[in-house]
This record gives sequence, structure tokens and C-alpha cells, in this order.
Amino acid sequence: MSLPTRLSTLLNRPFPHKKGDATSPASKASGRQKWHFTWLGKIDWYIIRRFITTYLFLIAIIVSIAILFDFNERIDKFIASPAKWYQILVTFYLNFIPYFANLFSPLFIFIAVIFFTSNMAGHSEIIAMKSAGMSFRRLLRPYMVGAALIAALSFVLGCYIIPYCNEKRVNFDNQYIAKRHTFSEDPVNIQMQVDTGVVAYIGRFSNSTKMGYEFSLDKFENKKLVSRLTAYSIQYDTLTDHPYSWTINDYRIRTLRGNREYITSGARLDSTILLQPSDFYYVKGQQETLTQPQLREFINRQKLRGASGVAIFQVEYHKRMAAPFAAFILTLIGVCLSSQKRKGGMGAALGLGLALAFAFILFQGVSASFATNAGCPPLLAVWIPNIVFALVAYILYRRTPQ
Repeated sequence: MSLPTRLSTLLNRPFPHKKGDATSPASKASGRQKWHFTWLGKIDWYIIRRFITTYLFLIAIIVSIAILFDFNERIDKFIASPAKWYQILVTFYLNFIPYFANLFSPLFIFIAVIFFTSNMAGHSEIIAMKSAGMSFRRLLRPYMVGAALIAALSFVLGCYIIPYCNEKRVNFDNQYIAKRHTFSEDPVNIQMQVDTGVVAYIGRFSNSTKMGYEFSLDKFENKKLVSRLTAYSIQYDTLTDHPYSWTINDYRIRTLRGNREYITSGARLDSTILLQPSDFYYVKGQQETLTQPQLREFINRQKLRGASGVAIFQVEYHKRMAAPFAAFILTLIGVCLSSQKRKGGMGAALGLGLALAFAFILFQGVSASFATNAGCPPLLAVWIPNIVFALVAYILYRRTPQ
């Protein structure tokens, strides 16, 4: 059997048979039907398998090296800390692996595509596929399927699994290695909008007792003050299941209606205020410990309150949405660079690919800083690298022989 015929069989795209051929489908018994999944053939699954296995192999190698370097750097602190070794391995490093793997996933995708595609081109496998009638666009199908699988994995990891792992890892680091408290100082002069036209103020809040002092709550309608509540202290209820339950002590309420003022007072008042003690603190890297729904809720709540520093949370939110699309862009660039057989082997393609991958990662960091420091819209800042490299991928695609 000739090579094109074998490849056609693998692709589940048989060449047309001559009329009356004994091996033609028309001459075979039609007593039973065979269902074939023609969208992906054996060649496609072969490419997908090589793509995924190369990607996972590179991740395993790089993550192992990163863990060894990190362990070597922290070994003195580990020995001095009261943490047990199984806690270090399970709580810290087991939660470190998904974070690091997803962080450099674009680099791994790029290297994986260039590595095994250049290898296929060097062994004339791609030439044989094109000789069998496979176009370059058809060749991209298994690559895009593999990129879709990796993109889905990256999305699930970034939005739901890694935030949970980061929280455990950061808490372990604060407790045993850095030995610092998450909330080191009690905040003072807290003022934020808790609802439309409702502004709360706390002179000082004690995190240890969950009690605030010099509390006031002002309500405005049409930019006019209609009521004002002042209290000596306000206590957060940690026992109830409701997250916004507060007890107001020694309160006084002034209600303004036209030219009249009504005053009521009391010793204790249970109330629901859209505030939590965690809202009074900003923890470095806090955006990385929130799942996607929690991050969206936090951003909306902070926008309602008019709080500053929301841009860094918006960047993280949009980054998790944009990162999976980078898998398709970098895969296309990698295939365009490495699908042709070159005299120098994969060295030139791999070198150019690494340069582009590092440029992409660097561009991501620089564009994110535009949103946090230069006032650029977070959505635009996060998607700029994808847009620019999508144009690069399109140019390379048009220049690649079809």
C-alpha cells in the first residue's frame, strides 16, 4: 500500500475507488452499518496525544526544577519553623504546583508545539500528510483541539482551583515561614459607601475583638442628608450565618424631614450593614486567593463603595478570562514556525519560539501595569497582548504554504 493511501486510511478519508472495484464500499455487504467519527481521524489523535504528552512532560520537568530551587532557598526557614515535613510537602508545595504550572502555561504550550512539530517535520511526516491531500488548515485541526483542552484546563485551574491552593499556601507561609499576621494593624478612619446613598464611618476597628468605635451611618437622598446614626461602638456578629450582622451599641438617630428633626436613641440595635471586617484590610496578593465568582462579587461591592485599588482586582479577573485564549494564539504561531522542514533542524524555530513566548509573557506583565499604574482600562490592558499576538499569528498563517 502506498504512503498516501495509508495516510488517507489514517485520516478516515479514503480515496475514491474505481467503479466495480471489489474493495469499493458499494460492493461490500450492507447488512450492517458502521459509524465513524470522521471529524478526527487517527492522525489527528496521534497529533493531539503528542501535543498533550509533550506539554505535560515539559510542565513536570520545569515544575520539578522550580520546586528544587525554591526548597533549596527556603530550607533554613523550613528547619527553623515548627511545621512538619508532610505539611511542607502537602500544604505548601502541593498547592505550589498548580500556580506555577498555570503561570507559565503559555511558555510550555509554545515549546511543546514547536518541539514535536519540528520533530515531525524533520522526519517528513508533515510532507507525507500534505502529499495525501491534507491542507495546512486541515493540519491545524488537531492542534486547535489540543489547545482547547489545555485552555479549558487553564480556565478551571485559574478560576476555581488555584485560588483555593493560593489561600492555603499563603496562610502556611504567613504562619510558619514569614511568621507575620495577616492583619498586623488595626485600621482607622474607615469610610465607605455600603449602599446607594448610604455612607458608613468607623473611627477605629479592632480585629481581635471585631469591634469598631466612633461609628456613624449617613443616608442621603438627592444629595441631601435625610438621617444620621451615631454610636459609641459597633460589634460584628461572628456567630450568625448571615455575613453582614452587626450590633450597634449606645446609638442615636437623627431623622430630618423638612425643617423638622426627630431624634431617637437606645442602648442596643441589631442591624444588617453591608460590611465585613475583611473589607477594612487589604492583603498583598488577595486577588489571587479569590475564585472567579468571589472576585466578581468583591469588585462590584468595592465599586459600589467607591473604594480605591479596584484596578488590580479587575486585572486579575480579566486575566483569567484572557489567558485561555492565549493557548490558541501561541499554538497557531508555533505550528506556523515549525511545520516546514529546515536544514538547521528545530534549533532556529525553537529559538524564535522561545523569544516570542518570553516577549508575550513580558508584554502581559507590562500591559497589566498600565491598568494599575497608568489608568488604562483593565479589560483593554489585559487583552492587548492577545490582540497583538493574534495579528502576528494571522500574518504567519498567511505566509505559511497552504
